[in-house]
Amino acid sequence: MTKDHGPSIKNDKLYEDLREDGMSKSKAARIANAQANDDMSPSEKGGKAPPYEEWTKDELYERAQELEIDGRSGMDKGELIEALRA
Repeated sequence: MTKDHGPSIKNDKLYEDLREDGMSKSKAARIANAQANDDMSPSEKGGKAPPYEEWTKDELYERAQELEIDGRSGMDKGELIEALRA
């Protein structure tokens, strides 16, 4: 049975699950409360980065370097995009 964590926690079950997964009390509370709020959508995709097609080849290469993608130095822009999406 789910414990009642008081009025400060809006979704007790989710809060408990997140705590069991090792999250801090404050982070678990923020996520549980956001999930319970109809005005918020914490599971929706965030960020509004432009699509890779709008990046320069140098930017794509730097990102491939961060992700340690093998063979990146011989790739053209299209191949870098494909590798980053894989």
